Amino acid sequence: MEEQEVATIQLLGKEYRVACPETDQPGLYAAAYYLDGRMKEIRERGKILGSERIAVMAALNIAHELLQYKAQTEQNTQMVSRQIQALHEKIGAALSKDLGRDLGKDLGKEQQA
Repeated sequence: MEEQEVATIQLLGKEYRVACPETDQPGLYAAAYYLDGRMKEIRERGKILGSERIAVMAALNIAHELLQYKAQTEQNTQMVSRQIQALHEKIGAALSKDLGRDLGKDLGKEQQA
């Protein structure tokens, strides 16, 4: 198990200390930077007061984006799978056609001999 280090992040100007393996810290800092930006956007709109409420709204917005991304990714995966299957069928048909033509040529040569 990897040893936990303590990383310090800032959200809305407030520091938080988070236990995190050293190898995961770049991802943690990137996530904190992204979350801080989203929280600042919400705060600047001025409709939501309080850090906790801002954090909850940011989390909901990010979760919604993630679910949309996952749904789109699934749709894209299914579309690509269908395209691959169609290409596979076309290749199979073309190979069968070529194989049949080649067999016909071979049979014609045998009959002439």
